[in-house]
Amino acid sequence: MGVEDMAKQAGDFISQNSDKINEALKSEQAEAVSDKVLDGVAGLADKVTGGKFTVQIGDLRDQADKHIGNE
Repeated sequence: MGVEDMAKQAGDFISQNSDKINEALKSEQAEAVSDKVLDGVAGLADKVTGGKFTVQIGDLRDQADKHIGNE
């Protein structure tokens, strides 16, 4: 199976299950997982940049969090 076939299958799956996917993204479980992932990524980014962009990284983390989970 080629990359194009896999991409088409993924696109078909998403379009056929978009309501279920959106529901899952807005679940309590997605909120908990996304918070852990976003906190980890933000912490890593802050460490890599030596704390020079802590406010900006926090703002980006908060913006991303608004789009995933239910809070």
